[in-house]
Amino acid sequence: MTLWLDADATPRDVKDICLRAAERLRLETILVANQRVPLPPGYAHVLAVRVEGGPDAADRYIVEHAAPGDVAVTADIPLAALLVPKGVAVIDPRGEEYTSESVGERLSVRNFMDGLRGAGVETGGHAAYGPREKQAFANTLDRVLTRALRRGGAR
Repeated sequence: MTLWLDADATPRDVKDICLRAAERLRLETILVANQRVPLPPGYAHVLAVRVEGGPDAADRYIVEHAAPGDVAVTADIPLAALLVPKGVAVIDPRGEEYTSESVGERLSVRNFMDGLRGAGVETGGHAAYGPREKQAFANTLDRVLTRALRRGGAR
């Protein structure tokens, strides 16, 4: 099993939680981004992959390399919509797990809101990322990783 992070837009707190989990569980963790992702020293199970080719290159890399039983962290709903059908567990940085039941609806809402913004309608956005969201993410990550490790363990 591999833990994938869509590192271009992942909050620092989420990366920190994932890095600590990677070391604690000895779990291969790959941060994928369009830019260089500095890694703190001492993480034996963490890799950073820098991809070239535009804004969706990191998403394409994750989709091409993730396998059933892996876990991914992303706020990118279109990416989640590609990963969930592959059998990848997907969590957003606020602690919501995308499922086969929820990801289609979330993608439709995202596309609708994107259309409104494109038409000039002010739609607002998420509240600031704070301790509550950080804790919700940590709890969901722990639950999803535990479930994934029980199902399949390491590759």
